[in-house]
Amino acid sequence: MTSQNRDKLNLLLRSLPDGLVVDSRWMEAKDYSSSLRSQYVAAGWLVQPARGVYMRPGGRLSWQNVVISMQTLLEMPVIVGGRTALELHGFAHYLAAGRRDTVHLYGLTPPPGWLARLPLNADFVFHRIGPLFGGGTSAQGSTAFAWNTETDSGFLPGAFGGSPKHEPFTGPEWPLTVSRPERAFLELLDELPTRESFDNADMIAQGLQNLRPGVMQRLLESCRSIKVKRLCFWLAERHGHGWLRHIDRSRISLGSGKRVLAKGGRLDPTYLITVPEGMDEPV
Repeated sequence: MTSQNRDKLNLLLRSLPDGLVVDSRWMEAKDYSSSLRSQYVAAGWLVQPARGVYMRPGGRLSWQNVVISMQTLLEMPVIVGGRTALELHGFAHYLAAGRRDTVHLYGLTPPPGWLARLPLNADFVFHRIGPLFGGGTSAQGSTAFAWNTETDSGFLPGAFGGSPKHEPFTGPEWPLTVSRPERAFLELLDELPTRESFDNADMIAQGLQNLRPGVMQRLLESCRSIKVKRLCFWLAERHGHGWLRHIDRSRISLGSGKRVLAKGGRLDPTYLITVPEGMDEPV
């Protein structure tokens, strides 16, 4: 190996932490040609968990590390949200352990095709964030550890060295950017009734008594879904959450007309949504 190639290899190994991945596009941008990448793989300096994806040998491949790689090294505007974020925050611990993970990702554009080819015990579900909140992927309500919410761009200075809060499922140097519980709750409600059940949403909502009113106010004002906003109010009232008393409803549009969300259910007279039999009274 020439001195120049040795320097390039050392630089690559310093830039690619254990467990994180990069793709061919990233390698090309860093001037690592296809032939040079093949040499690194043949020599055992790199491994390919899927075609066009590279990582250091011996590193643990997990869906969390893959998403962190997309959010940081690859600078892809995507966050973990919905049910997955609520699970990570500890609000869906009643779910059966050992199952294959479903990871809900939110962004402006779908993740790369190689994501589905990685040997992970996880299925990724992508959601376009525009229809729910509009604006950029990193709209208010996310834990913007590595994504700059002001410029809607990656590599927020200092994000890797520290942050106001490190979730228990991440490390201090390479944190995972996820929706806060307030935003994740609204993302979950957006899945009703076709991809999420009333029962599961109700069980999760029961534990959300400490949501922050100020954050909920801003999210509800920016939320574009009449269904989601009505469901949020209905579930909060059903469980008697105190934070609801601090919400200024005059600034939140709930639209008009009925919304049939549960076939054969009962119409809630306040929010004009049909809810399942037996769930039309406060708990």
